[in-house]
Amino acid sequence: MLNSWVGYLTLLLFIIAYLLVVFEEKIHLKKSKPVVLVGCIMWLFIGIYEIKHEAHHASIYSFKEGSTVHFEVRHEGGALEFVEHLIAEIGALFFFLLVAMTYINTLSSLNVFQALRAWLLSKGMGFRSLFWATGIITFFLSPVADNLTSALLMSTVALAVSDGNRKFIVPAFVNIVVAANAGGAWSPFGDITTLMVWTAGKVDTVKFCYLMIPSVVNWFIPAFIMSLFLPKGKPAGAKEKIAMKPGAKRCMLFFATTIATAVSFHQFLDLPPFLGMMTGLGYLMFAQYYMKKWGEKAFLKKMGLPEERRKVSRYEFFKQVEQVEFDTLLFFFGVLTAVGALSYVGFLALVGGGVYSFMGDTYANTAIGILSAIVDNIPIMYAVLNMDLGMGLDQWLLVTLTAGVGGSLLSIGSAAGVAVMGINRENYTFMSHLKWTPVIALGYAGSIFTWWFVTAGMR
Repeated sequence: MLNSWVGYLTLLLFIIAYLLVVFEEKIHLKKSKPVVLVGCIMWLFIGIYEIKHEAHHASIYSFKEGSTVHFEVRHEGGALEFVEHLIAEIGALFFFLLVAMTYINTLSSLNVFQALRAWLLSKGMGFRSLFWATGIITFFLSPVADNLTSALLMSTVALAVSDGNRKFIVPAFVNIVVAANAGGAWSPFGDITTLMVWTAGKVDTVKFCYLMIPSVVNWFIPAFIMSLFLPKGKPAGAKEKIAMKPGAKRCMLFFATTIATAVSFHQFLDLPPFLGMMTGLGYLMFAQYYMKKWGEKAFLKKMGLPEERRKVSRYEFFKQVEQVEFDTLLFFFGVLTAVGALSYVGFLALVGGGVYSFMGDTYANTAIGILSAIVDNIPIMYAVLNMDLGMGLDQWLLVTLTAGVGGSLLSIGSAAGVAVMGINRENYTFMSHLKWTPVIALGYAGSIFTWWFVTAGMR
């Protein structure tokens, strides 16, 4: 199929879809729309080709002559069996993310993040103190709440206390994006790419800790340099106080228990982590039922209200599900479907075999991180996982690190960066971020250097 009309057509469709994703902000077309449509159409043409050539039982492509690269793409069951395996992978990750997003929305509705924001505002910190505080909190919040949520929360805090000072806003936002991506790289739950590596069984739960020191280095180097250029003084203080709503602490406990359940399913029972997350969703459903049935009455009594005036209860579980960012989830489905089609046709084996054979694992994995600043890291990581590479644990840790933190090089290189650009478009732009790219690159190089020492015993 690689050298047939279906091979060229699928590649062309993928490029068109990805261009539409890249220019999402310009054309105002949600990124999920082109990839979902194109991903399914790619499989439509593959199915037509196989039916026409009666190749639905075996699809084999070999590339050996005239090259030092040796590989073979073999799909014994044809497109049907491949897609069934593909949807099992997508479904597992889809449900995992659905539960995580539902918990984040629930905690937000209970004023957990707003209370944190008000607490920081009330401390009257100087610009430098706030710069380091938001960076440190983002770095340690990202492994649990994911890099996107962490970046959005802390950038909102930074903007609220900035007094409109551009000299503070830009480096603070850059610092938050770098911290969010670096923090997410050393946790199975910090980013979609780390989640993909974890569920694929390439890196065990505990082994992600090897990436903590390289991630700290990745964030600290640019943060230290940027802190030298911050304005002196401090912004005006704030007296805003926000209390968490009843049930907030209970939901925080259930969220922590849910993550522990998912880890236990994967680590001790050898079962998919999404089963543990769905178990945790059950915890939340019953917690919401309890709060809706009894907790809400106690809350209304405390507020001095005779009855609930809302048409929909503040503890309605499915209201939180409705607020899940389905554009992200559907984009995730579309990208993996499209990349899966390229894998089936043989492009990933061709490109991957060439890159890793000619450059070597370390240089290739380093290049993957730089590429992820231009192209979204999700399809890149999925492509790497489907190349069937015989890499050791040290190299899987490296590609996990680089794919996670490489997106910090550009403002459009990660979901965290794109989201933060929407917080303050007047000051934080592509070009304002690009100004700090050299110091971010120093952090990137430093993290790889640190990785080399941390994993020395694995080689």
